[in-house]
Amino acid sequence: MQPYILLIPAVVLLAAVVGYPLIRLGVISTQGFGLRTLITGRATSVGTANYTAILHDSQLVPVLVRTVVFAASLVAGTVVIGFGAALMMVAAGRKLRVAMMLALLGAWAMPTVASTLVWQWLFQPTYGVVNWLLTQLRVFGDVRQHDFLAGTTSGFVVVWLLVVWISVPFVALTLYAGLSQIPGDYYEAAAIDGAGYLRRLRTVTVPFLRPVLMLVTVLSVIWDFNVFNQIWILTKGGPDGATTTIAIWSFTQAFASQSYGQGAAIAVFSVVLLAVLVGWWVRRLVVAGEET
Repeated sequence: MQPYILLIPAVVLLAAVVGYPLIRLGVISTQGFGLRTLITGRATSVGTANYTAILHDSQLVPVLVRTVVFAASLVAGTVVIGFGAALMMVAAGRKLRVAMMLALLGAWAMPTVASTLVWQWLFQPTYGVVNWLLTQLRVFGDVRQHDFLAGTTSGFVVVWLLVVWISVPFVALTLYAGLSQIPGDYYEAAAIDGAGYLRRLRTVTVPFLRPVLMLVTVLSVIWDFNVFNQIWILTKGGPDGATTTIAIWSFTQAFASQSYGQGAAIAVFSVVLLAVLVGWWVRRLVVAGEET
């Protein structure tokens, strides 16, 4: 009984911070909540009309596909690069390892808005550092006047680089902590059997690290599915909606079109979709943890 009593403060806090906003979001999604409601304070119930509207919206499928592809590429890049950084920290000497940790913590501690503004400056036409560097290297010719954020592919690439740069530190440090807990005897036994580095990685490292890998993956899915600040500050969903994900669509529908009910419905739809995906992944995580 005592463990449940100790959990009460955390449950109450979560209910206040997360539960109430979700309930309020669900209520707004069933209302004709527009600009008039903000002025009068009165909203009319429309039932499932907002959900019907977004399900029949021509933007739904492209936005969902774009969101899933973008989130999947972010998760893959973050986990692969973070895993590589963790392996480098294990193999590095003490001074280099400390330097890597400080660099990772510095990137992780930087607020997303500040880091996004720095990234925007780096790729700025005329005086951007990246434009200048690529021009000096003569990789793509003279790109000093090129606006990378104005292109569909290049805009997504810039956002991808930024989000991965912000996300890698957590993954790398978490995986490094997991790697440090693997007994060295297993590596010695594998080496005696003639296993090379890649085989030891496949037969020893990955199996022991599987629960941690699955944990950082599911957390990355949650974060990357809901990326907003970086996309909005850099591209605002453009050009012509080419970088509009479900988070951007919900925001623009609510605040640009003044249709807060439909914006809330899109948000609820994304929460349900993400909950189903995360629930399936967490079930796999629990099974993997029991098998380890």
